[in-house]
Formats: sequence, structure tokens, C-alpha cells
Amino acid sequence: MDYSHQTSLVPCGQDKYISKNELLLHLKTYNLYYEGQNLQLRHREEEDEFIVEGLLNISWGLRRPIRLQMQDDNERIRPPPSSSSWHSGCNLGAQGTTLKSLTVPNVQISEVDAPPEGDQMPGPTGTDTRGLKPLQEDTPQLMRTRSDVGVRRRGNVRTPSDQRRIRRHRFSINGHFYNHKTSVFTPAYGSVTNVRINSTMTTPQVLKLLLNKFKIENSAEEFALYVVHTSGEKQKLKATDYPLIARILQGPCEQVSKVFLMEKDQVEEVTYDVAQYIKFEMPVLKSFIQKLQEEEDREVKKLMRKYTVLRLMIRQRLEEIAETPATI
Repeated sequence: MDYSHQTSLVPCGQDKYISKNELLLHLKTYNLYYEGQNLQLRHREEEDEFIVEGLLNISWGLRRPIRLQMQDDNERIRPPPSSSSWHSGCNLGAQGTTLKSLTVPNVQISEVDAPPEGDQMPGPTGTDTRGLKPLQEDTPQLMRTRSDVGVRRRGNVRTPSDQRRIRRHRFSINGHFYNHKTSVFTPAYGSVTNVRINSTMTTPQVLKLLLNKFKIENSAEEFALYVVHTSGEKQKLKATDYPLIARILQGPCEQVSKVFLMEKDQVEEVTYDVAQYIKFEMPVLKSFIQKLQEEEDREVKKLMRKYTVLRLMIRQRLEEIAETPATI
């Protein structure tokens, strides 16, 4: 990438700008940190507009469950395989009767394809002495494929209706498999996902893109993006901010700060001045409060003495003026 000197300004929020040269220095540091990884960012210019694009890591910080769509809008579901396609050697008629000879073929089942105990079929004798009806029930079981036997051994046989139901579901956030019973759930706090965005996308646009990626039915207005520092400081990204620019300016190390998706009405911003006291134990915080109270009392007494002296001086001056005879 060419990190040559640039002098134009790049917007990073409402009425906030950063020089292109300074942003390129931050971008260079960012890409060096993620050298050889897919989190490196690229930049280009379109119609004299400087654009940075790439993947942005976003951590889940939700406290309430979210709703996931049960099916994609344009998802096509394949029909289940027909009974005639279970095995190339099984040629059944419309009523389940065989179209070839009614004699049972001399089939040898290997150890891999052998059915489990309790499901063994009688050995073939060349001709069937039990009649046509028992033959129709046993022939499809003799012609099981190897994959069918593997499924039976696991005790996980699925009917065609079960297969259709499974196809209608998708793997979702962080491998979470959901169906009609688990379509409402809360992602693990701190788990990470990412979206591909560019530096011209505002916070609401990034939120909509993330929710659409996982087919989340909740409105984007319910959530907000926060830059959370390890110190406890929480800074909410405004609707006019550009999350990718904010991430670049914060630095690449996620051990220092992360971008979190959180509920808008459940999280309050925490300033740096407050965040530096969050991780202290309660006795230490109480001692801080006591010292601040003592300092406040000293300042109050100092102000009271100051204004008491001023009051006395004003009264003394008023008395002097009252005693002085009026001059014509």
C-alpha cells in the first residue's frame, strides 16, 4: 500500500475531520499489527473521496434474547430423494412389487454393511418358500446402502419429513444451530463476529448490515455500538460516526478496546474519569469518597471565610458613608 503524504481531510463524524496523512499513519500501524491476517484494511480513492474498507470485529454484548428468522426469503428446499433412488439395484414398481424375478438374490453382507444384532435377516436359500408378501417386506432391507447402515448404527435414522425440516434451518451466530424451539436466544457475551464494511458507512448502516447477515428480526434501532476499553470506559458511537474510522483511531489491539453490540436502553456511557475508579474494591472506593468529602469541607470553609471577610468590609464601608456629611 502507498502511504504517501496526503493533505486533504477525511470525515470521522459530524463536524469532525482528520487529515488523510494522519489517518494513513494509523492505518499503517493497524495493518502492521494484523500482517498476514484477513483483518488488514485496504484504501482507495473514488471521485476524490478517500475510502478504507475491510473486516470489522464486533463483539456480542447483549443481555436480552434476540429473534432469528426461521427461513431465508429466497431459500430453495430440495425435495427428498424418492424411494426408487435409494439403491441403484433396487427396482420397485408402483405398488412395491419387484419387476424382476421374485427369487431372492444370493447377497453376501460384509462386516461393514452387516446390520446390528436383532435386525439380522434369514440367510437366502435361492428360492423363497414363504410367499410373495414376506418377500416384499424383506427385499428393501437387504438392499440397504452402506450409508444407511451407518445411520442405523448411530440410532439416528431420519425420515424424509425430518430431512426437509432440517434443510429449512440454518447455522447461525458462532455455529449456533437453531430451529423453531431455539430461534430466540442470547449470544454468548464477548463472542466475536465480523462484517465487511467501509469508512463511508455510518453506525446505523453497520448495525443493519450485521443484523441482516444473521437474519435477526429485531430492529436496528434497539441496538447501538460501543467502544469498550479494558479500563471500563464505554463510549457510544453516534449515528453520524463511522465505526471503521473509530476502530482505526482506537488502534488495532482488542486487548485495549473492543467494539461491542449492545442494547441501546440497557447501557450507559462511562467516561474516562469514572472508569479509572471502577475496578477498585469497595473499601478503597470508600476511602476515596472520605478524602474527597474532607477536601470538599475544607474548600467550603475557605469560601465561607472569604465571603465573611468581604461582607464585613462592605458593611464597614457603608457605615463610613453614612457618617460622612453630605456635600453640596
